[in-house]
Amino acid sequence: MTTRTTSRRRGRAAKRRDAATARFDAAWRHWHNPYPPVEQFREDEIEAIHDASMRVLSDTGVRVLNAEAREMLLAAGMARGAGDDVIRFDPDLVAELVAGAPSHVTLHGRGPDRAVRVGGRDVGVCTTGGTPNFSDLAGGRRPGTLAALEDLCRVAQGYDVIHMIGPFIEPQDVPPNLRHYAMTRAVVTLTDKVPFVFFRGGEAVADAFEIIRLAHGMTEDAFRDTPVCYAVANSNSPLQLDDLMCRGIIDAARAGQMMILTPFTLAGAMAPVTLAGALVQQNAEALAGLALAQLARPGAPVCYGSFTSNVDMKTGAPAFGTPEYVKAAFASGQLARRYGVPLRSSGVTTSNAPDAQAAYEMQMSLWGALMGGTNILLHGAGWLEGGLTASAEKFVIDIEMLRMFAELFKPVEVSEATLGVDTIAEVGHGGHFFGTQHTLERFESAFYSPLLSDWRNYESWVEGGAVDTATRAARIYREAVAGHTPPPLDPARQEAIDAFIARRTEEGGADISR
Repeated sequence: MTTRTTSRRRGRAAKRRDAATARFDAAWRHWHNPYPPVEQFREDEIEAIHDASMRVLSDTGVRVLNAEAREMLLAAGMARGAGDDVIRFDPDLVAELVAGAPSHVTLHGRGPDRAVRVGGRDVGVCTTGGTPNFSDLAGGRRPGTLAALEDLCRVAQGYDVIHMIGPFIEPQDVPPNLRHYAMTRAVVTLTDKVPFVFFRGGEAVADAFEIIRLAHGMTEDAFRDTPVCYAVANSNSPLQLDDLMCRGIIDAARAGQMMILTPFTLAGAMAPVTLAGALVQQNAEALAGLALAQLARPGAPVCYGSFTSNVDMKTGAPAFGTPEYVKAAFASGQLARRYGVPLRSSGVTTSNAPDAQAAYEMQMSLWGALMGGTNILLHGAGWLEGGLTASAEKFVIDIEMLRMFAELFKPVEVSEATLGVDTIAEVGHGGHFFGTQHTLERFESAFYSPLLSDWRNYESWVEGGAVDTATRAARIYREAVAGHTPPPLDPARQEAIDAFIARRTEEGGADISR
């Protein structure tokens, strides 16, 4: 091996180590999508979907499996449907309630310049979440652990294209009644970004809110007036809001924290096989949950969740990153904008490995979400196997794609200096621009510099070991874990968090059944 080759390798390794602590870039931390959203349907077709979903809400209704939620809805003027737990929604009242939700919300991370504005053209990107398994090339697929979750937090902290921390993986080595303590503590101590809260019953939600409040050093009143975390309520499609989801919708609204209502509408399985029919059902379920949140607290921060996709009609398995998923994402953006609320979409794939399928399905999902006008991108990094696994290598592959989108969203300067007329004249006919002053002044920052991609020619790539994408991603992931520095946290706040968790653990943890 030549000295020159060794030097090149050391230089590339140093660049990877420095990537997670690169200079601050406001455009990467605060995404603003400059492109007009793609619209799947004409305006009259969107109105037809809206009208159909209102008929579903008023005629068929939604089964609401929480007594307090039913009482709130009935007291507001909704009616009972077929069975005591079915609520028929008044379309005019639904429209009035949803119209009171904010169109823009700022979520405040505990670190400096970590606020995330969502709504309009502003976008926040989250990590993957809720997976029971973790995988990497070294250890393969295995049940999630707290140690794996902590490492994912360390990696997520290092990249500015991640703005919000998802629930990552379920640490199977922590009992369910204590799990939310370990997960929330990991996120608020290892990162300073906006955290996620699971709806696992009133006690668990209150515990998580308290840990986050302590991490911010807020009073209870300030916490209720300042969105500092987010949560997802999934309707139990078709047309059901179960007990824990209703409890979470109410609790998040009263606490002033962001709630994303996301129907899990898979066309052909839990929703009609036609895309239009699946969107009608998605819209009805989303509006029902958003209306409930506004009854709990008028003006509560909420988000319209889109997750409509299709199933493989040969096996019944969910499919993601499909053309149907992209069309549904475009249409969901139109619906969310019709109601004046932020939109959530996702970056998802059905692939079982961090391979080409994972990349092209993720790219399809990202284009559908971001070009459809999403404001909160869930599962932006790490999702694998239809959401059953968080992958270390896939996390890094996704970070590369997100960085590319961040660069795509940055404006292009058009000025006398950038038009380059003088340097074109200087080079003239048949020359080159490598050595011009115009190039020398700009070459270091002129173009996107990849984290993961290998742009060397074939011979240099072979000389360097012919390392494939997944192997390079594994190396970058390990280096990011090793290079993590915990963001500053006031020791008094840390002590308060640990004392609270110790007390609640001694009391037996949370009852996650209600």
